[in-house]
Amino acid sequence: MTENELLYALALQNIPKIGEITAKKLIQHCGSPEAVIKEKKENLLKISGIGLAALQGIKNKIYLENAVVELRFIKENAIGVHYFMEDRYPERLKHCVDGPILLFQSGQINIQSQPMISIVGTRKITTQGIAFCENLVEKLAIYNPIIVSGFAYGTDITAQRAAVKHNLQTIGCLAHGLNQIYPKVHKKYVADIEQHGGFFTDFWSTDYFDRKNFLKRNRIIAGLSEATIVIESAGKGGSLVTAEIANSYNREVFAVPGRTTDTQSVGCLNLIKHQKAHVLSQPEDVPYILNWKLENKQKPIQKQLFVVLDANEKVIYNFLKDNGKELLDIIALKCGMPTFRVASILLNMELKGVVRPLPGKQFEVI
Repeated sequence: MTENELLYALALQNIPKIGEITAKKLIQHCGSPEAVIKEKKENLLKISGIGLAALQGIKNKIYLENAVVELRFIKENAIGVHYFMEDRYPERLKHCVDGPILLFQSGQINIQSQPMISIVGTRKITTQGIAFCENLVEKLAIYNPIIVSGFAYGTDITAQRAAVKHNLQTIGCLAHGLNQIYPKVHKKYVADIEQHGGFFTDFWSTDYFDRKNFLKRNRIIAGLSEATIVIESAGKGGSLVTAEIANSYNREVFAVPGRTTDTQSVGCLNLIKHQKAHVLSQPEDVPYILNWKLENKQKPIQKQLFVVLDANEKVIYNFLKDNGKELLDIIALKCGMPTFRVASILLNMELKGVVRPLPGKQFEVI
């Protein structure tokens, strides 16, 4: 991306009422951000789904002037920039309809083919939650995953410090520009994290910390990863929002169960109860559900000999055998059973070694 192309992309990103979805639609129609801004407004209005309200500021020179200032900040601070139409833009984020057109980076982030998971949860994490989170990262380290979180108090910083401890790459997604750090007490962790990954944000240097930015930040956390893990959460909280966003992107979600009397377990239990998350009771659940493999170390999966299936299991087994891998909801529909019942049956069949889960809530016969 040339400097001039970046300038116009920044200007488009800065225009109020032009969100990510509208910006992408305009760019894909016109060919580039510069072409969008230079196109006649009456021609832009001919694009399906583009209304006059969204284009109110498109000819206002103030947004191009703001872009000049932000571009100077980017150059002076060696900020990395990822444009949504370029190869270096995070692949999973490309598939999120509301992913940012520009993503800004500091540090040494290097996204290749290794697994990437997001770990989130309450800021008021308990000692049990800390222990589970640290053990989880330690046990998953053999798979070399990238650990994504929000660099906030509690669960976020616990997960990212654990990643650094085990020499894993970690990405902190910020709800403000890269010229600041919130919370300020976490400045002491910045150097370590930038040496083991770094930070992503789609906010400018002029965007200071504001709680209303969390929702926008959370879509980046959910969008980057193949799965989101909720360690602990009260009945309401940002981590539950992140889990909901991950579900909307058709990504896997895990929740750590806890006692029904524990305040910080309510959110996780609700996710599990409403079938919005897998139960995460031990670290091994993650690679099992996500079908992660270790080169030269994977054990062949063998079906038990003389497995006995009940009537419902036979129906599901025969359906998968005839149709190949399929989504949980489709299995339930085609087999004429409630989804919650099919989920339970499939778990029993997994334990018997006749089916296995795949990413995206799919299953297949072994």
